[in-house]
Order: sequence, then structure tokens, then C-alpha cells
Amino acid sequence: MNKYKADLHLHTVLSPCGDLDMSPTKLVIQAKRMGLKIIGISDHNSTKHAELISRLAKKEGIFVLCGAEITSKEEIHLLCFMPHPKSLKMLQRYIDKYLIKTAHSPKNFGEQLLVNEHEEVVAEEEFLLINAIDRSINEISDFVIDNGGIFIPAHINRAAYSLLSQLGVVPPDLVFHALEIYKYSPLNLVNEADYLKNITFIQSSDAHYIPDIGKATTDFYMNKLCFSEVKMALAKEQGRYCEIQNQTKEI
Repeated sequence: MNKYKADLHLHTVLSPCGDLDMSPTKLVIQAKRMGLKIIGISDHNSTKHAELISRLAKKEGIFVLCGAEITSKEEIHLLCFMPHPKSLKMLQRYIDKYLIKTAHSPKNFGEQLLVNEHEEVVAEEEFLLINAIDRSINEISDFVIDNGGIFIPAHINRAAYSLLSQLGVVPPDLVFHALEIYKYSPLNLVNEADYLKNITFIQSSDAHYIPDIGKATTDFYMNKLCFSEVKMALAKEQGRYCEIQNQTKEI
């Protein structure tokens, strides 16, 4: 069994809250510098940088989970990763269909830029990506899982845009592969909640700036770098598993 250092929650310049330095090329360079072997590309309500980053990262021996951080109609942030390009395009069509359309204002919310590997701007998103989509958390879970994807509610104990801030509990009927703990949280959330004992937890950086990439990570123990192995590790199947390692403190 091999150990792979992972940060499954990274934004790019496509997210309006992402720094302008968060280009695909610079993101991959920093991920390599930080020793990451698995990264998750999770721009707000968009998958459009994921495949480019996957190609760039593959050259550096880094495996990329391609997806998006979707905002449900309850305003809960959800990490959604798909297994192959066809299903990733399905996810993008799903987001485009249900995104609540508001004209984007770069002045108020920041740029939403698509760039190429040479850091040249090739497009700008017309609609504000940090809006919710008109689908519930359970509906989004069903769509992702039915299409072979990985579904992880993000930073579940953060003060906003999280399961606990919006619902107060982890719904017993919600299907997911893991729960992401907010990067500044101590692990006693896991240790003290009896009903969460058998659930897989991860911790990620939620990086919007280059220096934050890899500041909170999860170690994956599995045989090789691929989507199915990541899924097995999250499910604790056939000896694969995950273990939270890095802890950072809010300044």
C-alpha cells in the first residue's frame, strides 16, 4: 500500500474569490512543490479548468480529481468529482441548467477567468458562479453518485455555507463518500460525535491563493493513483483508507 498526500479542495482564477495568480500552471507548480500527489479542482459551480489542470498535473505525477464545488439551494458547499471526461461534461451541463442566473460584476465579486496553459485569458464567465443552483443537497448527491462520482460536503463545520451552519445536523438520509472538516478545526469534532464514528473525514486547504495550497491535507493509503482507488480509500475498502495529517491554526 502506498501513501499519497492529497489536497482535494483547490480553486483557480475561475472562481470569483480566487486570486488572479491561481492559474492552472501556477497551481500545478505549487502542488508539486508541496509534495501533493492528489489534488481536487473545485471551482465554484464550474468544471471548466479541471481537464486542463489534469493534463498539466499528469506530467508532474499528480493525479487530479476533476469536478466543482457546487452550492445547493440550501446554500451548502459540496465537493463533486466525476470519474471521466464524459461524466464531467454531464456535471457541467447539470450546473448550467440549474444555476440561478445573475449577471456577473467583476468590480463587486472579482474576475471569473478561463485561462490556458500559457496564462492567456481565453474567456470570462457571464453569470456569477458563487450563486446557488436550484437543486437540493440530496438531489445533487443523487446526481453525482448515480453517475459514478464522488460526493463530499465541504467544510461541514464552517460558520457559513456548510452542512452544520445551514441544517444543524448531518441528515441521516444523505448519501456521501466523506465529510470535509474545516481546515482550522481540531479533530475533536470527529472524536466526540458518536454518530460520526464510522464516517471518513478529510481535511483540505480550500486554497484561493497560491501559498495556501497544501496547508491542510489528507493522506490516502492505496495501491495506485486513479479515481477508483480514491473512491475505495474513502469507503475504507480492501485495506485502503484515508488519514487526516496536517493541522493549521487560524491567525
